[in-house]
Amino acid sequence: MNLNPLLQALDLQEDAARALADDLRTQIDTLQTQLREAELHLEHLAITRTTITGLADRIPAQSADPSASLELPEHPDYPRILAVFIDTTGPLKARDICQALDFELLPKHVERTRAKMKRLVTLGILTETEPGTFSKKQ
Repeated sequence: MNLNPLLQALDLQEDAARALADDLRTQIDTLQTQLREAELHLEHLAITRTTITGLADRIPAQSADPSASLELPEHPDYPRILAVFIDTTGPLKARDICQALDFELLPKHVERTRAKMKRLVTLGILTETEPGTFSKKQ
C-alpha cells in the first residue's frame, strides 16, 4: 500500500487549515483594534456628556421671544419687517408691509415682501393666519 497520496492530501488539508487559522488571527487582530477604537470613542463621548451636564447650569436660559433665539436671514429687510409687526397689533398683508416700509406698491416689491414673510413663517417667527395674511407668532 502506497501512503504518499494520502500524506500529500493530508499536507494540503493542513496547509489550508493553517492558512484559515492565520486569516482568522488577522481578522481577530483587526476586530480587536476596531473594538479598542470604539471603546475609546465611547469613553470620549461619556466625558463630553459629563462636561456638558456639568456646564448646563452656566448656559443662559432661552429668551421667551422666538425672534431673539432665531437668526434672521442676512437681508436688511427682515428686521424692518419685524419692526412693523412690533408696532402693529393685527395681521398684515405684504402690501401693508410695503406701505409701512415706503416701498413702491409694484407687484415685484409686494411679491418679494410676501416671500420674505413666508420665510419668517418657516423660521417660526410669524404665522400665516389666512393665505396672504401674516401676524406675530404668539
